[in-house]
Amino acid sequence: MLRPPALACCKLYISEARNSGALRAIEHAAAALRPLAVLVNTFAASPPLRCAAFRVVAAAIEAVDLDAHAGAHPRLGVVDHIAFHPLASARLEDVTALARAVAADIGDRLQVPTYLYGAAHRDGRTLASIRRQLGYFTPTSPGGEQWHGAPDSLLPVAPDAGPRTSSASNGVVVVGATPWVDNYNVPLATADVSVARRIARAVSERGGGLACVQAMGLAHGDGATEVACNLLHPDAVGADQVQERVSRLAAGLGVGVGQGYFTDFSREKVVELYLQAAQAA
Repeated sequence: MLRPPALACCKLYISEARNSGALRAIEHAAAALRPLAVLVNTFAASPPLRCAAFRVVAAAIEAVDLDAHAGAHPRLGVVDHIAFHPLASARLEDVTALARAVAADIGDRLQVPTYLYGAAHRDGRTLASIRRQLGYFTPTSPGGEQWHGAPDSLLPVAPDAGPRTSSASNGVVVVGATPWVDNYNVPLATADVSVARRIARAVSERGGGLACVQAMGLAHGDGATEVACNLLHPDAVGADQVQERVSRLAAGLGVGVGQGYFTDFSREKVVELYLQAAQAA
């Protein structure tokens, strides 16, 4: 049996899902380095991943104006968050160097303030802590679309790369390197976001809930909400435990619960799809 190659996975969280022209431009940039870097919902690649990630970030910043954007999910920039994870035989230190290099590229070449977290940050700062410092969790407008426009241009924390102030059209980027993280969301049969937030806080480690779980309550379409979770150590605390805890808490409030879903492929599926694409090229 062939040993899987050392691979890195790059998850880019871009603050746009409705503008088809912008999405086509971003997808075109992502496809430019196939088969060396393969887009399988997330990026998977070996050495070319730095170039591929930068191309996508540049295309997104060109195509999306954050100042004219509104949504129900919090974000700090056009490219809100970039997460690097080791796959197959890769090591965390491999993707740490990659994350730092991409952050420097974004800050220096695109002049977008860029922050590091996880193993890429000198003190191991967490994603949640830098987001909290930058106001990520504080809605900027009332109603279903609770985040509108860019954060304040004068940043409360000095970036690790790029200028000290952000532009209204771009915002900032947060880049990090961590072991694999699962994103798992559980729908709730209520339009009351405050109920979703109450459940999310009780599920999260910060609120005394499940270890290694971060959670937010968010609006999700018309008349519904969801608990959106980051499972920081999914081998220890997984989706089944999150589903059970949300269901129990929601039942206590008289709220119905739907079946949760992963927002990304599993790490095994990413490797499988990368190998299939590389062999087909």
